[in-house]
Amino acid sequence: MRMLTILLAAALALSPALAKDKAKPTPPLEFRKQEHVLKWINDYKKAPEPDRLPDAVHAMGDLGLFRELDTAGVYIGFTAGVIGANPDRAELLVSRMFPMPPEDQVVLIRAIAYSGLADWKGLLSKFIERMPARGVLLRKYLYGDGKTLAELPIDDNGGYVLDALWGYYYATGSPEPIQRIVATLALASDQEKVERLTIGSMAKWTLATNASREKELLDILSGEMNTQPQTVRKHLREVIEAAETFETGKIRKDAVAAIDELKAKGPESVRNYAWWGQTGQTVFALGCVGAAAGGLVAAGIPCVVGGAISSAALKYFAPEK
Repeated sequence: MRMLTILLAAALALSPALAKDKAKPTPPLEFRKQEHVLKWINDYKKAPEPDRLPDAVHAMGDLGLFRELDTAGVYIGFTAGVIGANPDRAELLVSRMFPMPPEDQVVLIRAIAYSGLADWKGLLSKFIERMPARGVLLRKYLYGDGKTLAELPIDDNGGYVLDALWGYYYATGSPEPIQRIVATLALASDQEKVERLTIGSMAKWTLATNASREKELLDILSGEMNTQPQTVRKHLREVIEAAETFETGKIRKDAVAAIDELKAKGPESVRNYAWWGQTGQTVFALGCVGAAAGGLVAAGIPCVVGGAISSAALKYFAPEK
């Protein structure tokens, strides 16, 4: 009897820990580091595994990849793309992402809104009771001015939007997000605002670098040569040539030179611009600056997934004091 009592006491002592482990299982081995998640995103189009999305999202949260929303565009866009590409399983996929910390629920709300599902609001409304801490944001998207990915203006927060578009593409292979990124190439000729020039340059380099590794993407870009206006075709031609010859470094070099010149001289029309990097009001990135430095491009991770985080350009291109 004494031994039975001891064993029972030990079992009760262990039960809270066991319950905790059961509530939050250890992430699969391939999702235990950021580079593991990125590689899965990179390879996803070749062999889609939507049922693994909840595990991946939990890992993203545990790794702190949602901590700064400005740098989480790729992950939000990817999650949105997988949800949107699987309408018959969307509710199940989302339900398996719970329990989810309230701070990470912001990402889920955006992903559902960005999914492109015809009834994304209906899907979102099914999870209201599971996200009581996010009432204000839920009302914004369900009844207010919360924007879908297609409605987000690139000019307002170009790095984040472009990252989200890339994430959506890597989840679906759909040409629509690429077409929108291609249209942004018109900004690569801007001589008035550094942020617009930076966005256009970012789009140009990420397209070239990613297309140099992926024939399907290069084919999409080649098809766009027949539909885009002249202001875009000029840059798109350079993107395609750089991708085909693997000479993407020139695009980055030219972009940095153009941005440096505009920062030094000011806008073509005024030349006394109060530089955007000093205001701290907008955040942009020149794609792959961080990836090139970190070696992720060399490792085969798409440059936008590896390093087009929206805080990079403020540090990289901020004017010297």
